[in-house]
Amino acid sequence: MRFEGNYYIAEHDNPGYSPTVSTWYWEPTSCDGGGGGGGGGTCGSATDWVAGRQYYTGNIVRYNGSYYIAEHDNPGYDPTVSTWFWEPHNCGGGDPGNGSFPISEAQFNQLFQGRNSFYSYQGFVEAARTIPAFGTTGSDTVKKQEVAAFLANASHETGGFVYIEEINKNNDLCDESQWYGCPAGTYAYYGRGPIQLSWNFNYKAAGDYLGLDLLGNPWQVAQNSTTAWRTAIWYWMTQRGPGTMTPHDAMVNSRGFGETIRSINGSLECNGGNPGQVQSRVSKYQQITGAIGVTPGGNLSC
Repeated sequence: MRFEGNYYIAEHDNPGYSPTVSTWYWEPTSCDGGGGGGGGGTCGSATDWVAGRQYYTGNIVRYNGSYYIAEHDNPGYDPTVSTWFWEPHNCGGGDPGNGSFPISEAQFNQLFQGRNSFYSYQGFVEAARTIPAFGTTGSDTVKKQEVAAFLANASHETGGFVYIEEINKNNDLCDESQWYGCPAGTYAYYGRGPIQLSWNFNYKAAGDYLGLDLLGNPWQVAQNSTTAWRTAIWYWMTQRGPGTMTPHDAMVNSRGFGETIRSINGSLECNGGNPGQVQSRVSKYQQITGAIGVTPGGNLSC
């Protein structure tokens, strides 16, 4: 099939997933005889990266749904490994649904090798597409830093994207003083998803924002990957928690990763509350920023 001027061949049956996002289902292909050369100098003339092929400074290639530009001549080094030779390149104006998303599928898979398959890259990107300001605000550096900060905190909250639901489900996390009460039951609102959405009022607010009945059916957060990612991005974009700003605002306004920790769990961890947990989040953030080729910035701790 042809999509956005490029051709793709289905590697597996699928119900119409995007070829630039669902790279397990689709593989870029050539419909013009394969053409030689090591990659063009524009997005339109970019070719698929080939291991061992000679590339020259300025060549642009496609790799796992993302674009990269050669910063130095190289004999076909992997763009996601040899970051001195390659730089991620924006060929799509910032839409998370195309190859410009701040983290590629290959990088995501490498960083979170032990994750539960529920936390899929495709679900993450599809969720981000429904909340456009996430990962698309500011410079390329800021976009990468925001996505890295989000993933670092979410990874921490879920034990490395292992846990979909809170282990202890016997806590009464329902504020019955709310006018809408607890239609799913007082013990139904335990933590779920990448930021462990909890309490009936959070399920109500997230559901209203996302157009879903999460108050009446909180279990769907643990049943659909995109829904789970969306609830986490909702919190990131709209909630201050115990902090003074949303995590999104902290990252796009240069307040630093430490402020995102404060907004998520600052009452328990910041100001000396639990320095070990804070350092765990910071270390993961530094690992992710290093992997995607961006500086972590300042104000890392809280």
